[in-house]
Amino acid sequence: MYDQLAELYQEMVELRRYFHMHPELSFEEVETPAKIAAYLTELGIDVKTGVGGNGVIGYIRGGKPGKTVALRADFDALPIQDEKNVPYKSQVPGVMHACGHDGHTATLLAVAKVLQANREKLAGNVVLIHQFAEEVAPGGAKAMIEAGCLDGVDAIFGTHLSSSFPTGVVGYRSGSIAAASDRFSIVIQGKGGHGAAPQESIDPIAVGAVLITHLQQIVSRRIDPQKPAVFTIGSFHAGEAFNVIPDTATIQGTVRTYHPEVQERIMGELERIVKGTCEASNASYSLQYTKGYPAVINHKQETLLLAESAKQVLGEEHVFEMEPFMSGEDFAYYLQKVPGTFFFTGACNEELGSSYPHHHPRFDIDEKAMLAAAKVMVTATVRYLENAAACKDGGNR
Repeated sequence: MYDQLAELYQEMVELRRYFHMHPELSFEEVETPAKIAAYLTELGIDVKTGVGGNGVIGYIRGGKPGKTVALRADFDALPIQDEKNVPYKSQVPGVMHACGHDGHTATLLAVAKVLQANREKLAGNVVLIHQFAEEVAPGGAKAMIEAGCLDGVDAIFGTHLSSSFPTGVVGYRSGSIAAASDRFSIVIQGKGGHGAAPQESIDPIAVGAVLITHLQQIVSRRIDPQKPAVFTIGSFHAGEAFNVIPDTATIQGTVRTYHPEVQERIMGELERIVKGTCEASNASYSLQYTKGYPAVINHKQETLLLAESAKQVLGEEHVFEMEPFMSGEDFAYYLQKVPGTFFFTGACNEELGSSYPHHHPRFDIDEKAMLAAAKVMVTATVRYLENAAACKDGGNR
């Protein structure tokens, strides 16, 4: 099957560049799922559309009875202006694939084509999950699961192309690999007035400045240093004029954790500090805390199988056990329902300009990473089905 994937490499590139040129934002995907569905249908794969919203599912039924493996790729883009000078630059102003989802989609379509061509040899079935809206909570995974995308599925695999690692390298990890990602918004209600008469006002900017200083001590002074956590203020907005004390100030940020008890502790400390700081300054406040995706927790056996598959395909020197990321991923919801693993495939090549971080206006990937990811996913799928079949046969003897 590796030769077949290699022969499909140029088609993968063309597909990826098409999606890159025609990005669609989360929950607004129309043309992207339509093209995916048409491609799978042309291969003779049974397809369901509109799954959980804009999701697409393809079903490959193997020639032999066995278990069912799901493979997932996401296909939404981001509200970022593409600043790359390449022929496949985004044609949609202010929207681009700045996280590799176009590559994920093209990779899974190539995997689908090869597995469908070899379906008679498969000892089981494959479910192709093309997911919408990974970038924006509540995300598409939860909705697709509720719509039945994991019905009958025994294990799931997914990958993320990463500009953090060299092309062709695979990073895996058993247990926690991506963090729970939450957001919060604080509105400080003060009392506006003239900048020359601060004594007649309650300055929400001054309150906010003190508050931010106190909030930054949550992780450093309230959380066990052996349990990772991130508390980041991303925006602080107040006022419009140089000589006016505004009525309100708004602070927004994100919290990243792996342990539920740490998440709860941060939520409690946030509320306590905001309340105390505002009361000390005679200001009032409103606090909104929104839990995002849970942490991605990989399962041990499936992760071991994935690592062995990657070493078989890429060589042991190109496969490593990675440290956990603090970014969020709604692949977490799949792993709460069925065993599986989520891994990272390196796509960084400085000579090609694919070393910019994710969500950067000049983000790009080394497209050869798609071939590496496709080979690993095919190998893991076949290995899982064959292992399950061997165990069943062994148990019947």
